[in-house]
Amino acid sequence: MRVLGIDPGSVVSGYGLVDEEGHRIFYAGSGSISTTARLSFPDRLKKIYDGLGRVMEDKKPDVVVLESLFFAKNAQSALKLGHARGVAVLAAVNMGVPIFEYTPLEIKQAVVGYGAAEKAQVQQMVKTLLKLDSIPKPHDASDALAAAICHIHSARMKEAVKKNGVK
Repeated sequence: MRVLGIDPGSVVSGYGLVDEEGHRIFYAGSGSISTTARLSFPDRLKKIYDGLGRVMEDKKPDVVVLESLFFAKNAQSALKLGHARGVAVLAAVNMGVPIFEYTPLEIKQAVVGYGAAEKAQVQQMVKTLLKLDSIPKPHDASDALAAAICHIHSARMKEAVKKNGVK
């Protein structure tokens, strides 16, 4: 299974690909789509949409994973994030790729084992779990990889529960 995690943002949207083979996970790539303040907001959204579409077309993920919305102190920032999430969802839907969402707590729990983990702890565990030489940059890519890892761990848990008949 190839999982594409996306950490959407209106300035930088990170993405990370993780492959699962035989209950082992492997780093399959990461990066970001950056926009500039010179672009209008609709043009930034188009750039994010086009960039994520190219990533999905090139890398052929089986699923796309996003962090579910959270509450922000700044309403303007929350609205812009919602728009960026929307174009990420639309890109996945248009490519026919199923979408899954996890809360920040679920992602931290799956990657670090502690739902209140700090961002640095999550980044370090992403590096460790994927056997990388350094923490993926930018941090948006590292966050996207964490979401992908969370999905793989969640899918494994669901599979184990189903196999053992636990309800």
